[in-house]
Amino acid sequence: MKKISVLLLLLIPLVMQAQHRFTISGSLKDAKNGEDLIGATVGVQGGTSGTTTNAYGFYSLTLPAGKYTLVYSYIGYTTQTRQIDLKENSTLNLELAGSDVHLQEVVVKTKKEDANIQQNRMSADVLPIETIKTLPAFMGEVDVLKTIQLLPGVQSGGEGTSGFYVRGGSIDQNLIQLDEAPVYNASHLLGFFSVFNADAIKDVEIYKGGIPAEYGGRLASLVDIRMKEGNSKRFGASGGIGTIASRLTLEGPIVKDKGSYIISGRRTYADMFLKLSSDENIKNNKLYFYDLNTKLNYKFGDKDRLFISGYFGQDVFKFKEVMGMDWGNATATVRWNHLFSDKLFSNFTAIYSNFNYQVGMPSGNTAFSWKSNIEDVSLKADFSYFPNNANTLKFGISSTYHTFKPGEVKPASDNSVVKELLLDRKYALENAVYLSNEQELSPRLSLTYGLRYSFFQNIGGRVYDYDETGQQIVGVVDYERTHIYKTQGGLEPRLSARFILDGSSSLKASYNRTMQYLHLASNATSTTPLDVYVPSGKYIRPQSANQVALGYFHNFRSNTLEASAEVYYKSMNNQIDFRDNADLMFNNNIEAEILAGTGKAYGLELMVKKQTGQLTGWASYTLSHTERTIEGINNNQPYRVRQDKPHNLSLVLSYKLSERLTLGANQVYSSGNVVTMPSGSFRNGNIIVPIYTERNGYRLRDYHRLDLSLTLNGKKRPGRKYESSWNFSLFNAYGRKNVFSIQLDQTEEIPASINAKEISIVGAPIPAVTYNFKF
Repeated sequence: MKKISVLLLLLIPLVMQAQHRFTISGSLKDAKNGEDLIGATVGVQGGTSGTTTNAYGFYSLTLPAGKYTLVYSYIGYTTQTRQIDLKENSTLNLELAGSDVHLQEVVVKTKKEDANIQQNRMSADVLPIETIKTLPAFMGEVDVLKTIQLLPGVQSGGEGTSGFYVRGGSIDQNLIQLDEAPVYNASHLLGFFSVFNADAIKDVEIYKGGIPAEYGGRLASLVDIRMKEGNSKRFGASGGIGTIASRLTLEGPIVKDKGSYIISGRRTYADMFLKLSSDENIKNNKLYFYDLNTKLNYKFGDKDRLFISGYFGQDVFKFKEVMGMDWGNATATVRWNHLFSDKLFSNFTAIYSNFNYQVGMPSGNTAFSWKSNIEDVSLKADFSYFPNNANTLKFGISSTYHTFKPGEVKPASDNSVVKELLLDRKYALENAVYLSNEQELSPRLSLTYGLRYSFFQNIGGRVYDYDETGQQIVGVVDYERTHIYKTQGGLEPRLSARFILDGSSSLKASYNRTMQYLHLASNATSTTPLDVYVPSGKYIRPQSANQVALGYFHNFRSNTLEASAEVYYKSMNNQIDFRDNADLMFNNNIEAEILAGTGKAYGLELMVKKQTGQLTGWASYTLSHTERTIEGINNNQPYRVRQDKPHNLSLVLSYKLSERLTLGANQVYSSGNVVTMPSGSFRNGNIIVPIYTERNGYRLRDYHRLDLSLTLNGKKRPGRKYESSWNFSLFNAYGRKNVFSIQLDQTEEIPASINAKEISIVGAPIPAVTYNFKF
């Protein structure tokens, strides 16, 4: 008995040690520039335990006490392994070195081969900026928003627009954020370019469904764009001189390996060439845009890091003394990362966002100026808790104060007949709390489930009362500036699941409910700088959507080819549209022009992707249908909306001809836009007046286009830090005249008839040349 007792006493510490679990945590960075590696994989060699880094490169892995070989990997980087003897909580920070072209086979192996199968996420894509830069671009300007329009389920808003539709949602139902700050109008030059300078961007992530609980405020999608942190190792500069614009980026360490900065600017210079004209009418015109991105970050210790980022961009257009217009965005984000423990990561954020525009006529008896803007100030607190390897808890709270200034009209000259007008300003609070958990139930089955509660509060200002028709004002109430007169909100459950069928395929499913409290007041066929956002309130209810999706994912040929098929169904409530012939300009009572109803969208999305080898790219096809049913529109019958494009096909290819030459090609095809055409007409004097019956009852010709590019890299010389390349691009290579809109005219030959004329924005191939450099 004594021997047994002694043996038990000796075994107790070993048993206790076997039961002890410890956490190893840290961060992963790029060895070349110190940038955080987002989504890198950390796993145990020969085991199933593993995790990925978050948006700030942080990871946390909890294991039983013992000896392990940890594997750190990231696509395009050389895998590293570390031997550890885990006896206590530990910190291990690593830097991964990028794989060069001679290590192509290594690149294939460093990527987690079954990431698209294993990850508990669907209806989402990540586009590294280096991938985006290899694709053909309009006028040589790399455009992140144009690139995501090549993905399944994402449709272009039209030729020359940065607006896009996602799974039947309207343009304003996409949340576009830059370092967590919302960007309300992401277009330059009336939509031909987006506001995002690719030289300042790290990566782009889009969610079409299965949206995480920490995000909300829009129905259709989230586009999360992250700026680079800047090189914390050494000073560097990069830029480009193109056909229409030039760019310059400067970055470097504040203190080596502790802090860094990046400043990136871009400007078009068409206006500079106009000044060379001898014609005064041309010389005095203006047409240009500019962007400025800046970001600072500093690590105060092992547990604290501060980020400060900002964006400012503006478009300026002036046509002689006839009219002028300018618009732009300004954002600022301050983030503080704090590590409470090796299992609890936090991020506290303050955000400012402003979109403004001004339009006017500087001379004449109708001279006027019109200013408008929307301004947000937000505070957020987000937490990630890693209790064990099977669970990742996320929770947080956010609040946004909205200020809406729909319009301020003033006469611009002494003899102007325009009267001063100040449209009512509106104020509101948008708040949310959320909790979610990602749980591995078994090696084959995992779930991500969460709940978000959001609510919207209208504060102060003037509110009108209307009669039963909703159009005649019968009273006015003025609330004090701090008085909350309307609160609306609701629960937004989120759920996604993944089941692994075998080593090369898996099934995924998701459900999410989303709510939207801001609405775009526009009846134009595309987004314009003059769009006005209106808040939910007494007469405008929040929009809501419920979406379910099911997907099958499969890898072919030793994981070099990835394939996916997804089906989705979305029901939408309180979808807004406008009465026929609604007047939205200088309208102080837009709510009287709004009608609300239901909508639905469903579709099939197919995609094949190849990310390694000489030939890379993807092919995607979307078959979909979208409709709305709103009482008072289209005789109360369902009707198609602008985003209803049944067929959408994209082929994106990049072929490495040699070490220096890369050929890129995009081929796109989609069904034409729907438009409302007259079903008849009547004569009013000498004027033929069209009669409209069916809303969006006519479809324009199908859209298709081919873009090409050729990139020639400069010769690499040992010890030389200067790199350069030439990019030659051809937009609309075969000169397709795609229809943008229809113009109705009364013909002189047959005065009793109306002629429909197709309008195209681009009808010929557009070449461009860009010289890029880096040192």
